[in-house]
Amino acid sequence: MRFPSEGRLDDGVLEREFTLGDVPGILWTPEPVSAPVPLILLGHPGGLRKMYPRLAARARRCAADGFAAVTIELPGSGDRPRLAGAEQARADLRRTLQAGEPVGADLIDRLILPLVDTAVPEWRAVLDSALALPGIGGPVGYSGGVISIGVRLAVVEPRITAAVLFAGSFVPRAILEEARQVTIPLHVLLQWDDEGNDRQAALDLFDAFGSEEKSLNANMGGHTGVPQHAGESASGFFTRHLG
Repeated sequence: MRFPSEGRLDDGVLEREFTLGDVPGILWTPEPVSAPVPLILLGHPGGLRKMYPRLAARARRCAADGFAAVTIELPGSGDRPRLAGAEQARADLRRTLQAGEPVGADLIDRLILPLVDTAVPEWRAVLDSALALPGIGGPVGYSGGVISIGVRLAVVEPRITAAVLFAGSFVPRAILEEARQVTIPLHVLLQWDDEGNDRQAALDLFDAFGSEEKSLNANMGGHTGVPQHAGESASGFFTRHLG
């Protein structure tokens, strides 16, 4: 990791922008710390600068609970090169939605799987580097973002011991099958009236998870209407499993 800039938020949290290869990101750590702290990977749908206010708020909450937090810009987002085929898939999605037609499985695969295949190895590389830094020692949690990325990480990354997943994005068939291999504790947030989410697909995914401990926190309202108490519930989940 290279850290071109750092600063402190008004509550004392240390915020450091970094690059790892060509992947930009931000690392937040509570200050001071007397022993290595757990780490939470903060997922998001892409557009790091646009998402920064919400990510920083989530990172502050992590720090208040005694955790470090890290996020990265997703492949194809921000100033990163576009993913091959992604623009065409998004255009096809817009046409399908405007026509009021169902979004087919092949389109979902083209839209989501290249992102997952590229983002997951990047997240694992960032995890390697972050855990090598002084003051960060694990265990590790994953929170939010594109749910398919979270599912894949939960399957392939043994250092992740608990995850909070945000329902609300398309799920490819392959990811639904991978969900059966997930065994870590899960806490899933679902907005019941999410205008862009297939509620039944989200419920099918939750049902597919192989975890013995999994909870579904469903609330009325649209995609951006997540109530404050839902965030507090997620925070409590990580405190139980990482603290």
